[in-house]
Amino acid sequence: MASSSSSFLRTTLTFSLLLLLLVGSSSANLSTKFYSKSCPKLEPTVKSVVQSAISKEKRIGASVLRLFFHDCFVNGCDGSILLDDTSSFTGEKNAAPNRNSARGFNVIDDIKTAVEKVCPGVVSCADILATASRDSVVILGGPCWNVKLGRRDSTTASQAAANNSIPPPTSSLSNLISKFKAVGLSTEDMVTLSGAHTIGQARCTNFRARIYNETNIDSSFAKRKQGSCPRPSGSGDNNLAPLDLQTPTSFDNDYFNNLIKKKGLLHSDQQLFNGGSTDSIVRKYSNNPSTFNSHFIKAMIKMGDISPLTGSSGQIRKNCRKVN
Repeated sequence: MASSSSSFLRTTLTFSLLLLLLVGSSSANLSTKFYSKSCPKLEPTVKSVVQSAISKEKRIGASVLRLFFHDCFVNGCDGSILLDDTSSFTGEKNAAPNRNSARGFNVIDDIKTAVEKVCPGVVSCADILATASRDSVVILGGPCWNVKLGRRDSTTASQAAANNSIPPPTSSLSNLISKFKAVGLSTEDMVTLSGAHTIGQARCTNFRARIYNETNIDSSFAKRKQGSCPRPSGSGDNNLAPLDLQTPTSFDNDYFNNLIKKKGLLHSDQQLFNGGSTDSIVRKYSNNPSTFNSHFIKAMIKMGDISPLTGSSGQIRKNCRKVN
């Protein structure tokens, strides 16, 4: 009987500790209704600015979505990618994955200005970025979801972490899996989130080696891309090509169809369908657009839960580009 009581007590204590850990975790403090009273006009305000920006340039939707990825992969979804370098502060904008390619910062600035008019000092830049990313997907034809909010803004940034944590376009499959696992995302999450490459463009410098040197590529596709991306390094480096040659400004599952045809633009794209462990996931999303959409929603919410600052941590920046 004593042994049974002791076992029950241990079980109860273990459960209580687990419950405390769960309740105390940062992501548990995020809520889809976080601003329902303090800033009820947040969502329509954000969407209006994103809609206006995309109507002027459809590519900007992909750029905003990419900012969210690159923010969350570096010490969590804390708005650190938005901070400018100064004489006494080194941000993440000039890290290798972001330099000359991360864009859309002006859209976040415009949203912040609009949000400050309806509820000054309330909404973080990190939450604005998360919401704008969802809106970008929806406006370009993708699925909709309720964004969990309540993040606060970081007062620090890490160029070194940006260089080390964000997988480059030269990544092997094992490297992609490893980088995503490091932030708590599964292999399926990785393939799912890579589907964001159904929109957006890449610079010639990031796919030149693939279109000239690789064999797991459709020859006519490679030849076509060589026309706008000449072989000598330095020539045409900034020339752009769509990541999804079928529907580059529509959020759909054509990205996966292209991989099966060996028409992935980046080396890291085609690694997802190259005789490896992720081929079956690519086929699943190629055959079932609704499955891709539902999994994308779950993966985006999961990514948005990566190490957010909540409660009294961080701050609500007045200007997304600098610490208060």
